[in-house]
Amino acid sequence: MAAMSHAKHRPRKTLEDYLALPDDVRAELIDGELYVTPSPVRGHQSTVGRLYSLILAHVDARAAGYVGLSPLDVHPPSGDVVQPDLFFVAAAREDICREWVYGAPDLAIEVLSSARPERDRFVKRLLYERNGVREYWLVDPDERSVEVLRLEDTVYAPAGYFSGEQILISHVLESLALPLPRIFL
Repeated sequence: MAAMSHAKHRPRKTLEDYLALPDDVRAELIDGELYVTPSPVRGHQSTVGRLYSLILAHVDARAAGYVGLSPLDVHPPSGDVVQPDLFFVAAAREDICREWVYGAPDLAIEVLSSARPERDRFVKRLLYERNGVREYWLVDPDERSVEVLRLEDTVYAPAGYFSGEQILISHVLESLALPLPRIFL
C-alpha cells in the first residue's frame, strides 16, 4: 500500500491573533496570513513623506477628506487588516475613520520595497480590488514611476503610468496634478 502524504496546513490567523501581537511588531493580516514587515528604509520613508505632505496640502485646501499614513490599521470589509503607506478617505465617508479605519479607503498608495514588491503588486492589489478601493497607486522609487489603477466595476484597470517629468493625475483626488519630480527628489 502506497504511503499517503498528508500536507500540513497552517491554521488561518484571525483578527484575535493579529491583535495579540506586541505593539512594536509591524504586521498585516491578509487572507488568514500574518505578514510581518521590518521597518522601512530611509529612501522609502522619504518618498512616503513627500507624497504625504503634497497630498495632505491638496486635501486640506479643499476640505476633501482624511489622509492617513502608515502605520495605521485599515480594516476593509473582508476582515483583513492592512497598513497602506498612504491612503485617502473622502469627506462624505470620513465616518469610517475612528481610532482605526473600518472600511475601504477611496485611495490606497503603496511605495514599493525592492525587497518584496510582489506583496504590493499582487497580494495587496487583489485585496484592495475585492474590497472596493477606488484607486490604487504603486509608487516605485527605483524606477521613479507611479502606476495608477482605477476600479471599473469590480476590477482594476490601468489609469496611467507616470514617470520622468510627467504630471500624475488622480481620478479620486479631484484636480490633483502632481509633478513626479516633487515626489522623487
